[in-house]
Amino acid sequence: MLDRTTAGVVNVATFARVRTYDNPLMRDPFFRRFFRYPPLPQERRRAQSAGSGVVVDAKAGYIVTNHHLVDGAHEIHVTLSDGRGFPATLVGVDAPVDLAVLRIDADDLTELTLADSQMLRVGDFVVAIGNPFGLQQTVTSGIVSALGRSGLGIEGYENFIQTDASINPGNSGGALVDLNGRLVGINTAIVAPSGGNVGIGFAIPSDMVSAVMGELIEHGVVRRGRIGMTVAALNPKLAELHGLAAREGLVVTEVVPGSAADSAGIRPGDILARVDGRAMDRPADYGQQEAITMVGDELEMEIVRDRRKKRLAVSIERNWSVAGGRIHERLEGTVLMDVFHEDEPVGIYVSSIDRDSPAWQTGFRAGDTILAINNVTTRHIGELARRIGGVQRAVVRLRRDDRFGDLRF
Repeated sequence: MLDRTTAGVVNVATFARVRTYDNPLMRDPFFRRFFRYPPLPQERRRAQSAGSGVVVDAKAGYIVTNHHLVDGAHEIHVTLSDGRGFPATLVGVDAPVDLAVLRIDADDLTELTLADSQMLRVGDFVVAIGNPFGLQQTVTSGIVSALGRSGLGIEGYENFIQTDASINPGNSGGALVDLNGRLVGINTAIVAPSGGNVGIGFAIPSDMVSAVMGELIEHGVVRRGRIGMTVAALNPKLAELHGLAAREGLVVTEVVPGSAADSAGIRPGDILARVDGRAMDRPADYGQQEAITMVGDELEMEIVRDRRKKRLAVSIERNWSVAGGRIHERLEGTVLMDVFHEDEPVGIYVSSIDRDSPAWQTGFRAGDTILAINNVTTRHIGELARRIGGVQRAVVRLRRDDRFGDLRF
């Protein structure tokens, strides 16, 4: 198996130019200002970091690695297991999942086939392939220790495969494969209190890799859609009330007004049982679904309501619009939409407002962009609903005509 797969794992080296001064005093701006030194020409040196990557398309030359390896790099160089080296082009990155796609112009590449990571079970044997500590290719083996690890604060979307296969610095971006040589995950992080391996490593599941990789290759960015609801684990009492077994679904605790979930008819209190045929047993299952849900997707959701199963079609669109009165009475009269920058929501736009409505009297105007509530950044309608819904007083930070100001609610 290793004879077939190790050629598909590469070394990724990155170089960044760093500004430096020879004399430490020259780096002190107060020293330079006091003695009136003119700005000196700044020398540049190259800083290097190394990690691993996996060939996922031999014909086109696409390689998947970690975003944190290439972040800020001015040059990227890929070395194959046979010693050949190539400059790499950065196709795109997805920081919330810590993935990046590179491309090289090379012949005779070996690609790894992606497995269905949903089929993994705790106890399955896995092999980690990478370049730890800048050494040449290294192979370690172990088992799947746990699935669906989240809440670690490593990435924005977390649903990690945990393994006890030795993973060390430099293994990042490398392959985690099953005994058939199929890619089940991209190694991304370790728990290392002493700086070395202690048998707790994490990999991004191949299903997440596949979805993100496809978006980056096709569009250069990840056009991630938002379903627009919050879920929680199903406790025994709720499960019994709905005629379900414990951990057989997730309870919907919040539905964002105007969202895809809202438009599909999902309500708070519904039990989310399946999405596109996949069981939703843990909050991490839904977290992974959010990570791989893209604009334009059509999701089939199976819910349980009043002990009856229902199937709902959820259409994922980029732009939501919602009547502000559904969020708060003082927003009555507005139509709100999310504002995007590089496919990430950055605020809420007041697209229209009725004159003399409660929102108008409060001080809102068409064209305003809501940026924060009570000094907490508010990026999209879902966050606005959570932070302002039901409150009596709030300070709203606005941008109007390229000027910033506060509106007391």
